[in-house]
Amino acid sequence: MLSLPKYGTINTIIMELNLKRALAFFDIETTGLNISTDRIVEMHILKIHPNGEQENRTFLINPEMPIPPKVTEIHSISDDDVKDKPTFAQLAKIIAHFLEGCDFAGFNSNKFDIPILAEEFLRTGIDFDVSKHRFIDAQVIFYKMEQRTLSAAYKFYCGKELEDAHTAKADTLATYEVLKAQLDRYPNLVNDVEELSKFSSHNKNVDFAGRIIYDENEEEIFNFGKHKGQKVKDVFLKDPHFYKWMMDGEFPLNTKQILTKLKLKYFSK
Repeated sequence: MLSLPKYGTINTIIMELNLKRALAFFDIETTGLNISTDRIVEMHILKIHPNGEQENRTFLINPEMPIPPKVTEIHSISDDDVKDKPTFAQLAKIIAHFLEGCDFAGFNSNKFDIPILAEEFLRTGIDFDVSKHRFIDAQVIFYKMEQRTLSAAYKFYCGKELEDAHTAKADTLATYEVLKAQLDRYPNLVNDVEELSKFSSHNKNVDFAGRIIYDENEEEIFNFGKHKGQKVKDVFLKDPHFYKWMMDGEFPLNTKQILTKLKLKYFSK
């Protein structure tokens, strides 16, 4: 055991992941934090195959919009860095092909990276259904167990300082090491992608942004605003203008897509 005076102890032998199919760790840097309007500027993917083989891909992406200076201060990517890079639309098929058949893992990915990636694919019209994949969020596991940030998680679990934090590659590689160390540290965590995906979910989301979730009876309910906690079907009946308000508003494309599917499901007959 390696002694860490401030953070406790970690095992020096890190548990390897028990995979039935490839697991894609990824991190995204963007123009901002708005899932509906901001764009990806960098994406790094670390694909781990069941046999332990690894593949790495980094994409610098022209977001087709300015990167605010305050955001550049965080991830160090400027307009000049991406002005001659391909757009997401130009890379979408390459990224989709690389991710095909994979489950996903990240840090805060359930709330941010997965939703914004889904938005980008929807804008391009590429048929890549992100919802068909399992998601592991190492941040959720970390928060449930220790309540820390990625840099602290890396130090806590791996006994290392995270250099180049807020670069997609460094954060992706750190997340991969953190998840393996979490499996090694907590005997009650099951080394199985499906079980880790369930454990690292906060709510049973219907859409990626969590505007609509399932209740205890597996019925869709709104998770925000004046109709929070109410069944979507009931809101459609008593407040029919709410659907149009959401469709006209700055909600994620994925949320609007789900909302339309529910409307058709309930009232197509």
